[in-house]
Amino acid sequence: MSTKQPATKTYWASVVLAFLGLADATYLTILKFTHHEAMCAGVGDCYTVNTSPYAEIHGIPIALLGALAYVAILALLWFERRHPLGKAYAPLAVFALTFAGVLYSAYLTYLEAYVIHAFCPYCLLSATILLFLLILAIIRLLKEPAEGI
Repeated sequence: MSTKQPATKTYWASVVLAFLGLADATYLTILKFTHHEAMCAGVGDCYTVNTSPYAEIHGIPIALLGALAYVAILALLWFERRHPLGKAYAPLAVFALTFAGVLYSAYLTYLEAYVIHAFCPYCLLSATILLFLLILAIIRLLKEPAEGI
């Protein structure tokens, strides 16, 4: 029952961004578990942000949750091209996931600025990637509507 669909530029841009986000979040997860200082190249204070109490939810690193979100986005993008249900619903699911991610990233960026008083460039990169993924998800929903199942 394979219904592989031709991929568009926005689809491939979403895949590339999701892989970049996964790499970024994986790096931050490794830093969190190994307690190493990040390579911020003299910009920002990754260590302060990554060791703050806001870097975890009930002992689970935010970076790990971010990595799982990027894996979920990649899985949805893969499913979209391979099944009629994916073609119909995965773009909306990607939109919902990226929308939630952007809202949470905005909250975390607020915490960096006004509570922690330190910025992590890798965290800001992830927030930016999620924002671009959200924009692409909106474009894909508006310009590439799913055909009925």
